[in-house]
Amino acid sequence: MKELGRLLTAMITPMKEDGSVDYEQACTLANKLVDSGSDGVVVVGTTGESPTLIRSEELKLFAEIKNAIGDRASVIAGTGSNATAEAIEATVQAEEIGVDACLLVVPYYNKPSQEGLYQHFKAIAGATKLPCILYNVPSRTVANLSAETTIRLSRIDNIIGTKEASGNFEEIAKIIGAVKDDFRVWSGNDGDTLPLLSLGAYGVVSVVSHLVGKQMREMIEAFLACDIKRASRIHNSLIPLFKNMFITANPCPVKYALNYLGFPVGKPRLPLVEPDEASAAVIREVLTNSVIDLPIP
Repeated sequence: MKELGRLLTAMITPMKEDGSVDYEQACTLANKLVDSGSDGVVVVGTTGESPTLIRSEELKLFAEIKNAIGDRASVIAGTGSNATAEAIEATVQAEEIGVDACLLVVPYYNKPSQEGLYQHFKAIAGATKLPCILYNVPSRTVANLSAETTIRLSRIDNIIGTKEASGNFEEIAKIIGAVKDDFRVWSGNDGDTLPLLSLGAYGVVSVVSHLVGKQMREMIEAFLACDIKRASRIHNSLIPLFKNMFITANPCPVKYALNYLGFPVGKPRLPLVEPDEASAAVIREVLTNSVIDLPIP
């Protein structure tokens, strides 16, 4: 299996003025993210506005971005759904395109039981040879993937990790302590990255790496080198970004930030809208007081 990397960026989906997907800008952004330290990109995740993209747009994004970055970095396709058959179809199509792995979100809205969650992910994994990453984000899905179910799923050969955005460190520690050494746990919240690394997590699926990828990589590398003071210093310096890139629904703040910094990515699709002026002012202030390392012309 290809090494997917410790620093993965949950990539936004750039849009044109008419609201259509800007595939050219998406490819440019993907390469810039790799240049600034990302080992891979997650395409069509929550940050990529998956709820408002249609399948043809998703598949074209997978293909265009994989072609654009080649073997420089991994491409993880967001193919999850709350309908198992739909998730299987999307995952099979992404595999045919040649992505490196898939990200499978916990089914939303229909609130399956833990047994239902197990059977859902087992069925998707059984339909593909792709490495599968679970994605637990109960703030978005309502349903929570328990530690026990995650541990059970980790025994399926091609379920190779989980993106944990629950914020429940006790449950995440339970997962890390019970799974095989090669089962990866990525933080799903930027601010949780350093604490979860200390519990044995592998890395992060990041949003702020759109802006400070080099610093996120430096923090992870400092921790791995046992330079805890340096890692903590970087973490502490990034807290304002960790907080204010989620001042309103993701990805509205980070899209606003990229546009403000001179890298046009368009507006979010309805029902998401740009931050109101009060939130935008906070974002501008934190950007002014931060060292941004995304290479923007």
